[in-house]
Order: sequence, then structure tokens, then C-alpha cells
Amino acid sequence: MTRLSRRVFVLSGIAAAGAAVTPWQSARAAVPYPFKLGIASGDPAPDSVVLWTRLAPSPLNADGQGGMANADVTVEWQVSTTEQFTSLVASGSVAARYADAHSVHVIAGGLNADSDYYYRFRAQGHISPVGRTRTAPAPGTFGRDLVMAFASCAHYEAGYYTAYRRMAEDNPGLILHLGDYIYEGGVGSSGVRQHVGAEIVSLADYRRRYALYKSDPDLQAAHAAAPWLVVPDDHEVENNYANMVRADSSPTLTAAQWTARRTAAYRAYYENMPLRPTAAPSGNSIPLYRRVRWGQLATFHMLDTRQFRDDQACGDGWKVCGDADLASRSLTGAAQESWLLDGLAQHYGTWDILGQQVFFARQFDSTGAASMDAWDGYRASRSRIQNGWQQRAVRNPLVLTGDVHRAWANDLKADYANPSSATIGTELVCTSISSTGNGSGSTTIPNVATNPHLKFYSDRRGYVRTTIGRSQVRADFRAVDSVTEHGAAASTVRSFVILDGQPGLQAG
Repeated sequence: MTRLSRRVFVLSGIAAAGAAVTPWQSARAAVPYPFKLGIASGDPAPDSVVLWTRLAPSPLNADGQGGMANADVTVEWQVSTTEQFTSLVASGSVAARYADAHSVHVIAGGLNADSDYYYRFRAQGHISPVGRTRTAPAPGTFGRDLVMAFASCAHYEAGYYTAYRRMAEDNPGLILHLGDYIYEGGVGSSGVRQHVGAEIVSLADYRRRYALYKSDPDLQAAHAAAPWLVVPDDHEVENNYANMVRADSSPTLTAAQWTARRTAAYRAYYENMPLRPTAAPSGNSIPLYRRVRWGQLATFHMLDTRQFRDDQACGDGWKVCGDADLASRSLTGAAQESWLLDGLAQHYGTWDILGQQVFFARQFDSTGAASMDAWDGYRASRSRIQNGWQQRAVRNPLVLTGDVHRAWANDLKADYANPSSATIGTELVCTSISSTGNGSGSTTIPNVATNPHLKFYSDRRGYVRTTIGRSQVRADFRAVDSVTEHGAAASTVRSFVILDGQPGLQAG
């Protein structure tokens, strides 16, 4: 794999990034530098990748337009095999529209499979930072082993984004973000830095909040390092919402205002993520669950566990709740569940990887209570999926999870009530990038007496780095020393290996 040079990291954080190389030169533009939100790429295919940027010389303007005038702007783009852009393989121009907050989603096509590329943009006389991206292997080929990192839950106020920076320095080939990219709340009473403005409700609010988060140089470095696959959780809209049902009445909204808020949230999410145009929202819904094939090595089934779920049972929270067992309840909705099982039946890759949001394995406390917001609140839905992959002889099901602000590693069981039943899959849960602050550092597994399939726990901030090969997946649980001080070191807390054809965790 081509390593991302120190020069690319430096360029990704400063306005001078564009000065220099043929065939483009920076002009002394009369307008301010517009690439303050960085650049990104995502959803790679064997022959194409999405390139993203959003023009915003004044990112925190209250109208959500980033200081841009009410006019469309032409943005040029280039893709090269070298970071000096001496050999172009694709280029073009696209209109950044005022109506879309001057965001662009370019499909850079005609690329070679399993290859590294560099990309950049030019607009209004300025050149953007340089990003590195890559394409997926061709169908039927394995390509190189894939270093893939995944993360979630980046509350801006709770801490610095050092974990994003450390992730970028690992030079991954792919990054998955499993939700809570932003948080919707207003200015908090504590934290190392603060949100701007009250709790976000309108389209302008959501655009401004994304601009605040995406102004962070560590997040920009992670986007510049590799293509991303993204799915949201709840805070991109509102905490613990379920389909069209709100978790509470704060802030007070009419039904129409709530629908408008959800519509605005999905629109802003699309505008600010490196998603293909097929993911553009329609009204108050957005088509986000999708399959990304990584040759014969892996298939990523990216799930949406918020937009189609039934409301949380028994009023949400941790409960002993018989309704959680009802066969009619679904976390994914019937259409997405069928889509997932149909895809698992195809056996496209050695590893079938489910990128999703909430805790999958059973976790009961000693009273039998469990989280109604997780798959424990939708037990029949979980059973249908687990039974489905067994019936379809899925060789290597691997569930990747965010949401809970702690790192976990779990064996998935055919019968959670019977610890000696077969292990039929594996779950890796990433901790948060910053949410809930530094953490206690505890590695004592909660509720392990009633859930012996739970094998690892860590209450620190960070991410998971995986290396996906033909014969095994290695998972390194990475943690930073602190998020309340910027620039902390990262270390590997624990490593596991998952062997081909042998579900469950092995010591790494």
C-alpha cells in the first residue's frame, strides 16, 4: 500500500495546501480560501470513487451557507497516481450549488481496480488540500490485504479528535464511520470546547454544525487519508429517535416541525458526506443501507438501524421487557432485513461484514434487564438475521458496532441462554472518538457472569484497526491516553484474531 506522506498530512490542515504544482497554479484570488472544511472520498468501487468537498470560507455563519454568495460556483477536480499530480488519470468540473450549501459529490470513474490515487479540487482561484483514496479490487480477485479502521461517536465538546489523527497515521485503506458523526445538542456546561448555537433543528443549524465539526484538522486528516464508508446513528438527527417517533419532547416540536427537522438532518448529512448521488435524500427519508464489495476478500453490508425501526419497547432504557421478544418487532424494517439476507446468500466475499450502529450480542444484567435501544430490544429481529446467516451457510459473519462509547469484543451464539451452544459469528465494538471524555480506563467486563460470550471491554477513547486478509482478520483495539488534552499518544489495548471458517475470537 502507498503510504500517505507527511507532506499530505501537513497540506490537509492549512490553506496553503494548493500552492505549487503543475498543471495547476494558485492565483492571488480576491475571494477568501473556500476549502476550510477539507476534502473527502468514499464508497469506493473497482473503477470509481466519490470525491467530496464543500466550499465555506466562513464556516460558522448562522445561515449555514459558509460565507458563500447566493450563486453557483464551478469547482474543478483532478485525480492522479502521484501526489505531485504529474500524471492525471481523471479530471473535470462540477457546479457547487448554493442550494446544496456548495457541496459537491463527484464520481471519479475510469480508474484501475485495487489502486491508490491522489485527488484535489480548485475553485475561485484556490487549490484544496490533497487527499489519498483507493479503489476496491475487481470482482473475483482478492487484491491486497485491507487495513480498515472503524470509529463512531465524536462529541465535539467532550474532547479533541486526536483519535482521528492517530487513525490517519495508521495509513488505512478504508475507514468506516458507524454513526454519531455530529451531536445535535446546544452549548454544554462543561467540556474542552463548545458547540456554537442552541440545539440544532433547522437546515441552517445542521449545516453550521457539520461545518463546526468538519473544521477540525484531525478529522480533516482522517478524511484525507483514505476513502470512508459512512452510516448515521441517532445524533445526526435527534437522540434515540426511532423511525418517525421521538424519544422525548425536548425541544417542543409539532408533528410537522419534527418531520421538517428529520428532513433537514438527512439533507445536511448527505451534503456533508462522501456518498454517491444514489444516496441523496427524498423528503424525510434517505436511502443509506447499501452493499460495498471488496473483491473476493470482503463484502460490507452497511445497515441503517434508525430510520426503519419500531419504537423502543417498554419506554426505552434498560428494562426487563417481554415485548422485546415479539416477532413483529424489527430493528431494520422488513425490506432491509430481506435485502441483508439476500446479500448474505450470495457469498460474494470471504468475509461478510455488517457495518451497523447498536450493540448486537445479548447483554442482560443480573436481573434480566437489557438495553431496549440495542438489538436486545428487538430479539426476534436479531434471531432472524443470525438464523438467516446460518441457514445460508455464511462462512465468516462479522458484525461491527458503534454507539456505546466503550470497546467490546463478543462471540455471537446460536443460543445466548446456553453458553455451550455454537459460536456462529463475531462482534467488534469500537469505543467513541471523544464522547463521554477520557473514560475510567476499566477493562472489567460488565455483566460477564450472565453473558460469558462477552470477551473484552475497555473504557477508553479511540478506534479499532483491522487487517483483513484471506485467512484471518486481525483486530487491534486502539486507545488514546486522553481526549481532554490535544495530541495524546495512542496504543493498542488488546488484539484479537478471527480465523477463516472459525467464528469467534482468538488471542491476537
